[in-house]
Amino acid sequence: MLIAYTRAVSPTLADCELTHLERMPLDVARAAVEHAAYEALLEKLGASLRRLPPAPDLPDAVFVEDTAVVLDEIAVIAYPGAASRRPETLSVASALAAHRPLAHIASPATLDGGDVLVAGRTIFAGLSSRTTRDGVDQLARAVQPFGYDVVPVEFQGCLHLKSAVTRVADNLLLLNPAWVDAAALPGYRTVNVDPMEPHAANALLLGGSVIHPSHFPGTRARMEAEGLRVAPVAMAELAKAEAGVTCCSLLVRIA
Repeated sequence: MLIAYTRAVSPTLADCELTHLERMPLDVARAAVEHAAYEALLEKLGASLRRLPPAPDLPDAVFVEDTAVVLDEIAVIAYPGAASRRPETLSVASALAAHRPLAHIASPATLDGGDVLVAGRTIFAGLSSRTTRDGVDQLARAVQPFGYDVVPVEFQGCLHLKSAVTRVADNLLLLNPAWVDAAALPGYRTVNVDPMEPHAANALLLGGSVIHPSHFPGTRARMEAEGLRVAPVAMAELAKAEAGVTCCSLLVRIA
């Protein structure tokens, strides 16, 4: 059974943290409609949806991926790089404790789940404005007993590592080569985003399909040319908050 934890869009979403995008007018009601369609797609592709408690006073709380790294053996509760986001982890830790033993990233280290790309027994961890090397080192110590190898990755131009690269098949990565060097992620074939769609590298592999924002048709065509089944979803309004399709859910597989 695969559980997808989500959280409702906060009415304060327009006050979200922004790092690489200029603040634009954001229609919260439209973002909520996009999020509902995203949740419906998760269910259609086989996930069992569970909603975390609403957090109306936490603008970024819909982006639940950043609060934890969930593996088969353990869940590591993040310590987000943005101080405004740290209260989000409390309810996530409470929910995940029902499924996994927990480890916690401890201050002053910081780590955002969006910087963590799990690829089999290798975990690529981006070094960013939100994730420090000490955070990556703490993650490595937490997961090493379970046989995972954590590889730090340098990147540029975007908020999180998974804004620059995601796994779209067992042996295939979707990436923006202007933001991350494929050589830093050895052992995988790669498909590059359409150069006109630099933000299109974030995709979510689920149920034999790749969930991907519908406003990136050029990159979708490239994935389909690789034989991938792409499930488009509207994400244009949420994207104004530096969102992607991975960040709006936490996936937990249980027996």
